[in-house]
Formats: sequence, structure tokens, C-alpha cells
Amino acid sequence: MLTISSRGIEMPASPIRKLVPFAETAKKKGIKVYHLNIGQPDVETPAALFDAVKNSHIKVLEYSHSAGNESYRRKLVQYYKKVGIDVSYDQIMITTGGSEAIMFGFFACLNPGDEVIIPEPFYANYNGFACAAGVKVVPITSYIETGFALPAIEEFEKVITSKTKAIIICSPNNPTGYLYSKDEMNKLRDLCVKYDLYFFSDEAYREFCYDGEYVSAMHVDGLDKHLILIDTISKRYSACGARLGALVTKNKEVYDACMKFAQARLSPPGLAQIMGEAAIDLPADYFDGTKAEYLSRRDLLVKRLNEMPGVVCPKPGGAFYVIAKLPIDDSDKFCQWILESFTYKDQTVMLAPATGFYGTPGLGKHEVRIAYVLNKESLDLAMDCLAEALKVYPGRTN
Repeated sequence: MLTISSRGIEMPASPIRKLVPFAETAKKKGIKVYHLNIGQPDVETPAALFDAVKNSHIKVLEYSHSAGNESYRRKLVQYYKKVGIDVSYDQIMITTGGSEAIMFGFFACLNPGDEVIIPEPFYANYNGFACAAGVKVVPITSYIETGFALPAIEEFEKVITSKTKAIIICSPNNPTGYLYSKDEMNKLRDLCVKYDLYFFSDEAYREFCYDGEYVSAMHVDGLDKHLILIDTISKRYSACGARLGALVTKNKEVYDACMKFAQARLSPPGLAQIMGEAAIDLPADYFDGTKAEYLSRRDLLVKRLNEMPGVVCPKPGGAFYVIAKLPIDDSDKFCQWILESFTYKDQTVMLAPATGFYGTPGLGKHEVRIAYVLNKESLDLAMDCLAEALKVYPGRTN
């Protein structure tokens, strides 16, 4: 009898995408669905990225170097220098999205059965990547009452064992929008040095910091051998479909190990690397407009949410997500119900249940992640839908 692998069975479904069939059914009924479940911005991808591909006059779309085109990696050195990160082109590996960078890092640094500590709620796909690598995620809970600040270092030390090999953070954070401070980064550095742990720092949203200073793990002294930086152009330039990321490390052994996995998959996307090079040539003020737009969306969304009876939503310091606590019995049920059984003026909203962003069973049942990736008019209308839905939801708790 044919059977599915234990890995295939244990692989978690995406909390971001698992409700897509219900959204599709709603649309077939003529209902407009506001997609706030996924980090797909409606900000236009810069035209210069498309023009670079159109004007490339490629006759053969060849494999690139497995680490990515040297010309692109050298241009990335210039980009990183602008944000205070000093690296050389041979410490940068181009990947198929940030996802592949995380996978390569897991494969190179962790053995099956090893443990990785992640403050929760965390980017849901870390769970999936860990499952694929045979790695156990050990969550450390952060709380909405503190705005999802870094938990006390003592909480990390309580769960460190002989199997603990790494810590992962994302700053600004997906899904909470929390922005880690320099003091918090220093504490994590000290922890990694003390226990000889790898430090994975996912910095996909560095351009979108609103209420604090961007602090890269690369800005922290003493981490060179421990640090694997994860990066992507997806959110930075609203180019999610390009699938272009990077793994950056000054640890040559890690880099060389990752190279073997990079060679096995041959090369990262060729046309996307052309787009990536063009992106680095965008005007220095490019991010001013996009950052201001996300900031205004954040303020609108947080205001609307906190005006709803029973809803709690801390103001995030960066990225374009919030975690909101709703007066509901079960976020998975609610997020399905609002697509399947509710409409307001022939409209509804798609949210991501927060259960999928926690590693601790039972957490996130009263929370949802909302991505403020739509224009303010659409966000306002989506919040109208949510406010009305909360009034009539059968599982409302107060």
C-alpha cells in the first residue's frame, strides 16, 4: 500500500493560504473579498525593474552562477553599505526568495533532531521549513500586552538543551510588526555567543521602520561566526513574484556548505536578478513614498481596529502587519465563517488566523494577522466588514 511520508503528513498547512478555497467560492458568488491575509502589496512594482528585463536583449536565458550573478552580488554590496552593513560579494548568495535562504541555512547549520528557538508568534513558514529539515521548533512566547516585545532572556535559557543549535528572529517582525531594539539585539548576541548558537536574522522588511531605529544583526559586533542574514526583494520593491532573495554570512564554512545546496538546485532566477540589479539603481528617495504610504495605512488600520468593541491591537513599529485580538471563540472558525457565511454590502474580508503563527498549541485562538497591503479606501471598507461581522458572529465572546 502506498503511503505518504511522515514529513508530508506533518508538514503544516499555511495559515495564510489554507482558506483560499473559501475566498474563491465567495468570489464566484459575486462577493468582493478584501485580501488582508497575505503580504502581497498593491504598491506598484517600479517600472525600472520591468524595463531592465525588456532592454536586456537576452538571446539565451542561461543558468547563472549558483551563488547568483557576480554583477548582482557586487551591486548588493553597494546596497548593504547604504544601510550600514559591510560585506563582500563572496559573502552573499542569491536564492530563490528568502524562503530558499532559510532552507539552505537550516540544511547547512542544523541536523535532523536539532532544535531552533523562535519567539512566537513567528512567520508561519518557519514551521514548514523546520519540518522539511527535520528540525524541532521551540517557541518562546511574546505577548500582545507588551506589544510582542522580546521575551526575557531567562525564558530562552530555560529551554536551551544540548540539541539547541540556533535562534531565529525577524525584525521588523512578520506577523507582529515588532521592531527589535539595539539592546534586544545585543542580548540575543550575548546569548548566541554564550551557548555557541547560530543566529538567523530575517530582515525582509528593513525599509519599513516607523517608530524606531532599524538595527540589523549585522550592526552588532561579535556575531560574525554565528550570523546568517536572510533577505529578499519581495516586500522591499513590491516584487513578490520575482522570487529573489539572499543569504548573507561571514562564516565561510556555512557559506561553503550552503553552496553545495545552491549547486544542487543549479541557479537562482535569471530574469529576477536583472530586476534586482535595476532595483539597486532606483533613486535614493524611492522608499520615502512607499514608507509614508504604509505608515498612513498602519495608522488608519490600528485606529479602526481599536475603535471596535472588544478588539485590542498594539501599534507595530515596522513591516506591514498587525496581530489583533478579537472577541471571538476561535480564529480559525471565524476566518472561515467570515468568508463562507457573512457578507456586508456584498463584500467580506480575508484574514489569517493567528493559530498558525504560534508553535505552542492553543495560542492565537483569539487573534488574527492582518496585512495592511491595500490602499486606505479598501482598508476602510474591509474594516467596515470586520466591524459588522463581529457584531453578528455566533461565537462572539463578549
